Amino acid sequence: MIRFSRAAASLLAAAALSAHSAMATEGYFLEGYGTREKAVGGAGAADSRDPLALSINPAGLVDVQDQYTLGLTAFSPDRGYWTSGPGFVAPGYVQSGRGLFPIPNDGYSQRFNQTSAWGVAVYGNGGMNTTYSADYAGQAFPSPFCGKTGVFCGRNSGVDLNQAFITAGYAQSFGRLSVGFAPVLAVQIFKARGLEIFAPFSSAPEQLTNHSYNWSVGAGVRAGLQYKLTDSFRVGVAGSSPIWMSPFENYKGLFANRGDFDIPANLTAGVAYDVLPTFTLLADWKHIFYSQVPSVGNSSTEQLLLGAMGGPGFGWRDINVIKVGGEYRGFDKLALRLGYSYNTNPINPRDVTLNILAPAVTKHHISGGLSYYVTPSSSIDLAAVVSPRGTVSGIERTPLGPNHMRTITLFLSSFEITAGWTHRFDAAPVSVAAKF
Repeated sequence: MIRFSRAAASLLAAAALSAHSAMATEGYFLEGYGTREKAVGGAGAADSRDPLALSINPAGLVDVQDQYTLGLTAFSPDRGYWTSGPGFVAPGYVQSGRGLFPIPNDGYSQRFNQTSAWGVAVYGNGGMNTTYSADYAGQAFPSPFCGKTGVFCGRNSGVDLNQAFITAGYAQSFGRLSVGFAPVLAVQIFKARGLEIFAPFSSAPEQLTNHSYNWSVGAGVRAGLQYKLTDSFRVGVAGSSPIWMSPFENYKGLFANRGDFDIPANLTAGVAYDVLPTFTLLADWKHIFYSQVPSVGNSSTEQLLLGAMGGPGFGWRDINVIKVGGEYRGFDKLALRLGYSYNTNPINPRDVTLNILAPAVTKHHISGGLSYYVTPSSSIDLAAVVSPRGTVSGIERTPLGPNHMRTITLFLSSFEITAGWTHRFDAAPVSVAAKF
């Protein structure tokens, strides 16, 4: 009971921290949430080794020993846009401020017996953040369209979306088949500023911009299967329902359907193959249904008012993600990991103007990491992910007059490093290589 109480207290602390986030990689989803998952490219639907299996496939809890894991990611994005030709938005090379964000993760798992287990985890999504300063926006003089400075003539402008997830799951095995089920509670906060130029085109101009952070809560469910085709080859399938969120009341003049901002459903399938008892290869495919959330998926060119039912969104398309990774556990106290993931781009070139606020255009992610046992039961875990710059270009489109022949190019690159600690309870004093 003491062991569980300490773990629960740490999970609640992580929940309070998880809302600090930044522009992520797979749209506004991270490529992985736990330290191990990040190091192997986010793969793991068919191979679960820590409590953060709940974020991918809860069926894997059956194969996770009693353990507690804690990690903290330092996420550093470089995002913004540049322009060519005359137009409305602030010209030149414009870079967002705020270059470092902490994103924690936390998990605890415990077996009931050899065929069933439960666990709880807390983690944060990447969210969306841009912070454009009027003094840095490349607009030295007031715009001829509005007489003000700033990206959208609102001086300092940008958005900040933060998401935290708390999930508890149960898994049961039936011979070679394992099944898992995990309800998910989500909390998100949002703030926008510097968008007052769009007030004439909003269904609720008083709830468009420049409010304090607005809270939204909701729930959904994640479930999955894992099946051992042989002792060394496994397959897994998992999916998450949409997480249905309460609306952002203070921003119902910005988001379609009067402030609705649900979290989209996703589907994952994967395989894992033990080339050696100490060497595992993983591969996953993931699909994220961004287009099914109107405030995200509706085109920004919709001929309706902002915030209206069926109104404009960010124009994001569904994306597919391919993840591959490898883990070598043949050393006495060390496990080494490598990974790579690729996702299609969610942003349509016709929607680049509004997506200055959310330039989620990276596609390639290269990762690596390790775990080092400092005692027979505790390890220090490290991971790093590099996402080279991605870009998307399109013609400026605004509701403020004729479209100009200006090209806007969005850009995003990022680097993140994660440090974690994992403790396995009641670990027997045997070779640590067997414990990974």
